[in-house]
Amino acid sequence: MKFKTFTAGLCLSAGLTAGAAYADCGSVSITEMDWASASVVTSVASFLMTQGYSCDVTVVPTTTVPAMTSVAETGQPDILTELWTSYTEVYEELVADGKLVELSKVLSDGGVEAWWIPQYLADAHPELTTLEGIKANPDLVGGLFHDCPSGWGCDITNNNNFKASGLAEAGVERFQHGSGETLATAIAAAYEAQEPWFGYYWAPTSVLGKYPMVQVEMPPYDEATHTCNGLEDCATPGLSAYPRSNVVTAVTTDFSEREPDVAQMLAKMSFTNAQMGEVLAWQETNNASNEEAAVYFLTNYKDTWAAWLNDDARARLSALLQ
Repeated sequence: MKFKTFTAGLCLSAGLTAGAAYADCGSVSITEMDWASASVVTSVASFLMTQGYSCDVTVVPTTTVPAMTSVAETGQPDILTELWTSYTEVYEELVADGKLVELSKVLSDGGVEAWWIPQYLADAHPELTTLEGIKANPDLVGGLFHDCPSGWGCDITNNNNFKASGLAEAGVERFQHGSGETLATAIAAAYEAQEPWFGYYWAPTSVLGKYPMVQVEMPPYDEATHTCNGLEDCATPGLSAYPRSNVVTAVTTDFSEREPDVAQMLAKMSFTNAQMGEVLAWQETNNASNEEAAVYFLTNYKDTWAAWLNDDARARLSALLQ
């Protein structure tokens, strides 16, 4: 197994750097959102496009809002993957205007977003599983709401829910982490010390797989309220649970017409939450890079990704599929 993984690692490394040696599909640009599962998706897609379809792939590090703005203004990058559409107000407009084409549910189970407290905190203080309980006991959650970084789609939605919750008036401060890594580290550190923690997180992730968390009760999902909460200038912020998120791969219309074979592969590329959670847990346990996590997926789920390829690409990658 180690040899096979090493071999695949070499191929992945070559694929991410030597795509310009081929010319079958030309130049392709793809987002790499700044959270772990998205980076794994991008690494897997980049490898398959480079080695299977001979594309010259450029990876574009970004986040949701800047990526959508770039597509709207410049038509680039070609591919947006692990795009959580529930809080990108322009996404439906770009699809309706024919600028974007949705190809697949890249996380087939959808994404889960919520506000959480650690299991040990819920066991000791069951009242903290409600907002009213937290507002009555802000010290028991450390007086902080740990939130996602600025620029993420959840930033605006969480801020409007926070405004509507009355948490600030009760003495809870909204603290935005600088990156997804520090947000995850905050949960790990709290668990290690068995200290208070309250904040936003999502699945699939290695964090929620490793650290048992309990959702804080919110009013049921309300489409109108959630839509308004996704707007920076929402005039009437309200409380609403997150819907199960639509997490997609979308491409520009120009790309879908220019590279139909690659678009067809991307339309089939989809991960279950269980698959992604396993990959991310392996990555964290082994302190592995995103590229190494992609190699882990490619090594252990050959039947899955082989089914995404056309006959020519499957032949090019036949050595890895044996």
